[in-house]
Amino acid sequence: MKNLSLIALLALPPVIAQAHHSFAIYDSTHQVTIEGTVKEFQWTNPHVWIHVMVKNDKGAEEEWNVECTSVNFLQRRGWSRQTFKPGDKVSITLSPLRDGSKGGSFRTVNTINGAVPKFEAEE
Repeated sequence: MKNLSLIALLALPPVIAQAHHSFAIYDSTHQVTIEGTVKEFQWTNPHVWIHVMVKNDKGAEEEWNVECTSVNFLQRRGWSRQTFKPGDKVSITLSPLRDGSKGGSFRTVNTINGAVPKFEAEE
């Protein structure tokens, strides 16, 4: 029984370490502002996501995936699972993905009509 407990204990740290990822995939030295329409607002742990449809320079829509902070952090600042709904027009400033993919880590977010108070991520 002791060996089983020891094996379980040794297996636990890698699981915990994988539960949270590094933000090194984002280029925190640059910021990009996108404007578009919310496709989906995922109120999930460990991080909330806003999926936004953004028109590119040719007028075609592209989906941007914006990673926010935790549910707990956002709730303490007045957010809820109803903060954004599909169809909401938003402006989001983000630190872009280093690989050039359409997405990033949010810095500020606001609705185009100003319905949601401007929110800035903490450094």
